[in-house]
Amino acid sequence: MRTYKLTAYEKTGKLIEEETFTAETDDEAKEKGLALLEEKSLTEKTHRLASPAGKLLLFHI
Repeated sequence: MRTYKLTAYEKTGKLIEEETFTAETDDEAKEKGLALLEEKSLTEKTHRLASPAGKLLLFHI
């Protein structure tokens, strides 16, 4: 399992949400990340999901 980090921000730069979770693959992590964003109504906020290698899997401004 690999550890991924999801963060969401206000337009001002204020951190709204920071969540760490594990997944087997980048694709699985993207699915989990999207589900978390939808669950917390953050899909339209600035957010990013980073892999352990620093690769951006999800990014929205």
